[in-house]
Amino acid sequence: MRILAITLTVLAALSLAGCAAQDPAKDRDVAGLTMALMALGPDIDPEEAARAARISYDYPLRLREEYQVSDPPIVHNSKVNMGLRPRGLCWQWAEDMEARLKAENFQTLQIHRAIANSDVAFRIDHSTALISRRGETMYEGIVVDPWRYGGALYWSTPQADKSYKWRPRREVLEEKRQRLQSRARRAR
Repeated sequence: MRILAITLTVLAALSLAGCAAQDPAKDRDVAGLTMALMALGPDIDPEEAARAARISYDYPLRLREEYQVSDPPIVHNSKVNMGLRPRGLCWQWAEDMEARLKAENFQTLQIHRAIANSDVAFRIDHSTALISRRGETMYEGIVVDPWRYGGALYWSTPQADKSYKWRPRREVLEEKRQRLQSRARRAR
């Protein structure tokens, strides 16, 4: 019965998308993320999963326009840092994505933030948002990374992401705060 409900929800979401310009590949991608979100647990609301998936694909495209992205992410970061572009650093994508998803007030899904590379020398930190079943940790969720491909969504489980080892943002920021305090004490 649940599989039938899930299938009908995905089909309904895809048919409603028919009012907009058709992009079958994107519709398949959204359907895939919807299914992955619903697989997070039996109590995931199929409509919430479909809405979160659609937002995860559509909102980064809007941000790409707002951020004036015309280059690969690292080049765009340089332009932001030089003041040539308004926004578009990974933490800004993550912050905006988190805020947009949280604005939906999901009842069965929870939004998290994560940081990777904070403990890797010679690599810059990378930030993203994640979606999990309400009450679960980010490790049981799905990475939704709009920065990696300049507005084209990348998603996977944290464990399947071969490019980044994700950790909870709060944990990383607390470690950085402690390191700064330690350095300040040693400098006295």
